[in-house]
Amino acid sequence: MAEEKQELKRRIAEGKVKREDVVRRLAELAFGKANDCVRLALEENPKVGKLDLSLLSEVKRNEKGTVEIKLIDRLQLLEQLAKTITEDCGEAEEFLKALRGQEASE
Repeated sequence: MAEEKQELKRRIAEGKVKREDVVRRLAELAFGKANDCVRLALEENPKVGKLDLSLLSEVKRNEKGTVEIKLIDRLQLLEQLAKTITEDCGEAEEFLKALRGQEASE
């Protein structure tokens, strides 16, 4: 897992992010847990550097101590993930059709 993260960081730095990297990250965000975001809101002195706050969109705390956390829109992520997967299926279908056409002409 650590090796995969290092490889991804390298590809990002080089500007060579792959489609599967994007799909994997969309899935991680769409299905990830918000535990650390809640911990940030509820704990007195959370260790922010150790929390996974990738799902966090906004935090508000008023003078009365009320805390409001806003997470990213998971429905939007799921829609994008479904669209990306559907596009992949479409490309695969086109490839298979082309392959079948080539076989028929041989």
